[in-house]
Amino acid sequence: MSTIDTLPPLREVIEEHGLAAKKALGQNFLLDLNLTSRIARTAGDLEGYDIIEVGPGPGGLTRALLANGAERVIAVERDPRCLAALSQISEHYDGKLEVIEGDALETDWETLVTRKAKIVANLPYNIATPLLTGWVGSQNWPPFFESLTLMFQREVAERICATPADKHYGRLGVLCGWRTHATKAFDVSREAFSPPPKVTSSIVHLEPKHVPLPCSLKALETITRAAFGQRRKMLRASLKGLGGEALLERAEIVPTKRAEEIDVEGFVRLANAL
Repeated sequence: MSTIDTLPPLREVIEEHGLAAKKALGQNFLLDLNLTSRIARTAGDLEGYDIIEVGPGPGGLTRALLANGAERVIAVERDPRCLAALSQISEHYDGKLEVIEGDALETDWETLVTRKAKIVANLPYNIATPLLTGWVGSQNWPPFFESLTLMFQREVAERICATPADKHYGRLGVLCGWRTHATKAFDVSREAFSPPPKVTSSIVHLEPKHVPLPCSLKALETITRAAFGQRRKMLRASLKGLGGEALLERAEIVPTKRAEEIDVEGFVRLANAL
């Protein structure tokens, strides 16, 4: 039997440490250890990696990562109330868990790792998208991580994995499609959390493309912001301020197309033409 079973049930941990979830911190705690173990397994082999976790809370996913073979977990937690519970996990696992109290949005991730890394997290909903775009938009590429296994609201997950003609396709889908292979692994029902959020969640697994199509990130962001900012318009209208039909001609894009019809390669051509 896994050593995870010898730790107290998460509901007891939450009660002992007074860890009522704070809405301001985007907290929704996962209590089902079978589910957290499934998330850990979705990340693949954990041995030989530094595993980064954001917002561990009472440590449900943390425990699953360690029980599934992680040799070093670096957990960034903003809520000081959770530190005592996480300290107990660290002691139980002989110091394999390193807890850093701090704001994930201000963390220099590359300085935390000593070898190849994987990021596995039930992200706080209020910072999930900024964290993802920060990792995928990293200036250094290939990045310091070998994969991202992350939880999002299902609508955000669908945007990450969307392709042309999908109603969820937009700037996030282009960015993630340009630099990663993104797949939705499975949905997580509201009832799996305490307290239950208002929406269904999804686990997304992203693996970086080591050699994405050559492109300026800044130019790609400029193009997609303009194109999807007026997604009902034809590109010759939505991109008028960036060169309009002349730009589209250089990128070999039909001017009457709309943003949702253009694949990642087309947006890369537009960014390079810009």
